[in-house]
Amino acid sequence: MSSQWWPRGLDRYRGPLSDVVLATIGVLFVLFVGYTAVPRVTMLLSVLCAVLLLAGRRCPVPALLAAAALGMAAVAVHRPPDGLFVVAGMLAYSTALYSPRRRPWFFALLLWSSIMLAGSLTYSTDWWNTEQFATFALIAGGAVWGDSVRLRRAYLAEVTERARQAEETRDAEARRRVTDERLRIARELHDVVAHHVAVISVHAGAAGHVLRDDPEKVWPVLGHIRTAADTVLSEMKSVVGVLRDPDDAGSTEPAPGVARLPDLLAGLHATGFTVRHRHRGEPRPLPAVVDLAAYRIVQEALTNAHRHGAGDATVELAYTADTVRLDVTNRVAASGGARAGSGFGLIGMRERAAAAHGTIEAGPVPGGLFRVRAVLPTDDRAAHRLRASTPGTGR
Repeated sequence: MSSQWWPRGLDRYRGPLSDVVLATIGVLFVLFVGYTAVPRVTMLLSVLCAVLLLAGRRCPVPALLAAAALGMAAVAVHRPPDGLFVVAGMLAYSTALYSPRRRPWFFALLLWSSIMLAGSLTYSTDWWNTEQFATFALIAGGAVWGDSVRLRRAYLAEVTERARQAEETRDAEARRRVTDERLRIARELHDVVAHHVAVISVHAGAAGHVLRDDPEKVWPVLGHIRTAADTVLSEMKSVVGVLRDPDDAGSTEPAPGVARLPDLLAGLHATGFTVRHRHRGEPRPLPAVVDLAAYRIVQEALTNAHRHGAGDATVELAYTADTVRLDVTNRVAASGGARAGSGFGLIGMRERAAAAHGTIEAGPVPGGLFRVRAVLPTDDRAAHRLRASTPGTGR
């Protein structure tokens, strides 16, 4: 049946309905095409042919062998109706189409030869006439037709698969090219920034000497420093703009930091998620990288607590002399209701902590709690000390 008019929601019924239609046509041929002097034999043949045609899709080779045996028995008992040979052609079609192996001529010759052998043994030379060539044409034609349909379906499936793979390959190649181009731009940005920062460093050193020996000559040196700094900022603005996600192109909002934690907690409170917030130590401005990392770690930890926890969490922010420590603790949900996480949240938090030269630990603690603890340095000495420490394990 053509798939152009067939309803998509009924695809699973398409094959069985085709078998029923094919079996009905075969039975009609057995009953009404040709003449038989034994009606009971004709009725029995029609039932057996219907069963074989219905089994032609699921068990093509056994159905063909059964048809060969049925044809030999029908020929040996009585000259069968011509409709039986039409059914033989239909079974040759089904076997060529649905058999695991592509052997259309073998199936056709097997079926035709068995019937011809039975006829020769039963009727001797009287069996051979022009009608037997018509029988061969029906059986061989069915096998050839089934094989051609099989080849056409295989061709269409191959074309469809190649088109799908070509589309996936094209998309993957486009993404790869974009990534390669961004890496190239990032390398160029690194080279440009490194060059101009080196220029700034050289001129700054020269300015120190000039200030001691000849203060009046410091202004040209400072001009070179300002020009190099402006060039660095301009290059970074243009190149980093290319590296940004297109969805973020219109955003002018500054990067979030610890100062925006109250807004984050207020948003979670609005969803019914209770978060207790504590401060220890004297708040102070943090380096930009540390400030952003602290906010993102708290944000991700609270997101995980909301998804996998038992309904509330505690955020503790502690300032020490050279570090800032973050503790996000939540009650663990019952095992039956917990949803397994992908693990990408902790990976992201580790990357944030590593970018700020800090450490992070995540895992269960006594009391049925889960805790995320991050320690971020606020100066080089603390960063060196934390890098020497061993990071903890987490989920």
